[in-house]
Amino acid sequence: MNTANDLVARGAQRHKQGKVQEAEGLYRRALKLNPNHPDAHNLLSVALRARGAVAEALAASTRAVALAPGHPLMLANHGAALAEAGQLPEAITAMQQCLALAPGDATTWRNLGQALAAAGRPADAVGPLTTATQLAPAMAEAWLALAHAQRESGNAFAARAPAARALELSGRDKGMAEQARFLLAALGEAETPDRAPAAYVRQLFDTFAPRFDAELEGKLDYRTPALLAEALLAAGIPAEGVLDVLDLGCGTGLSGVALAPFARRLEGVDLSPRMLEAARARNLYAALHEMDLLAFLPRKPAAWDIIAAADVLNYLGDLAPVLAAMRAALRPGGTIAFSLETGEAVPFALGEGMRYRHNPAHVLGLAEAAGLNLLAQTPVTLRQERGQPVAGALLLLRC
Repeated sequence: MNTANDLVARGAQRHKQGKVQEAEGLYRRALKLNPNHPDAHNLLSVALRARGAVAEALAASTRAVALAPGHPLMLANHGAALAEAGQLPEAITAMQQCLALAPGDATTWRNLGQALAAAGRPADAVGPLTTATQLAPAMAEAWLALAHAQRESGNAFAARAPAARALELSGRDKGMAEQARFLLAALGEAETPDRAPAAYVRQLFDTFAPRFDAELEGKLDYRTPALLAEALLAAGIPAEGVLDVLDLGCGTGLSGVALAPFARRLEGVDLSPRMLEAARARNLYAALHEMDLLAFLPRKPAAWDIIAAADVLNYLGDLAPVLAAMRAALRPGGTIAFSLETGEAVPFALGEGMRYRHNPAHVLGLAEAAGLNLLAQTPVTLRQERGQPVAGALLLLRC
């Protein structure tokens, strides 16, 4: 039979099998038969979230809650959809309403903690995340989130045990293990890797994407893209729209706004699909690529007049591979412009903020080895963090 209930049941079965696209189609068919089926709207929202259709997922979860008010399952998913859309106060309220009705829902306790941390309330997140680990002791994601909340609330010592527990529970989940080791390294409890795990960077910026521009330009006084553009102009590089420009780690396109005046053709690369979605909406880029920068650069040798990286290389420790890759992707006489978080450690250090600080003198040695010459070096304050200035440097290199 093809009743709405039957189609929803079949969709849920496909969903459990990982056939999300098929499940989505069945939920949509169910809604054609019964537009007021709350389970179909709710499960459609889950499927849409899985493929990153955030706005549509939120609309579906909103409809599900309207059709079944006070249903904890609907509230739980609606809270998750709100969080993914960056509506954190509303997400927190929905999750709290869910937990008042279903206090044994470990996943929603975890989601609540992560939403509180994302809202700048990491100390408040510790309680819900602790509850999640008590209800589901084998949930590695909850332990890792608890470790991050402890770290972000200034209690690095308390972060160590849950980070170690997340690593123990990661099993065959390579991404989870890499993220746990990376956090332990930032806490001084493991060997520092050469770079941040791609899964960590992708998740970090996917989560941050809806509020990225407002927080960086507002709360954090972020000006790195504009400062890089000023440095290019000061170096005599014309903003006349005649150059081929690559924006590495383009994010939401804030850097693209600063680079566009230089570009005949502007392309962007980023790991985060949700950041790229925001960048695409600016209509600045001729092409956007969801890819690791070290995988992308070799694909276009000698293709660019400018390669820019605003606050990107602080997620890489060993800069030798990326400098060599940028050099190979640059045209003769082209320019590389990037920012660094600076420190005295040689060659680099991983801080509790989960970013690398580099010694500029060491970086210049790597640049010379890659066949790049220093064009300009400027000490700057990159942004504010916890009320303190983040020291950095802008470097312009030319081949």
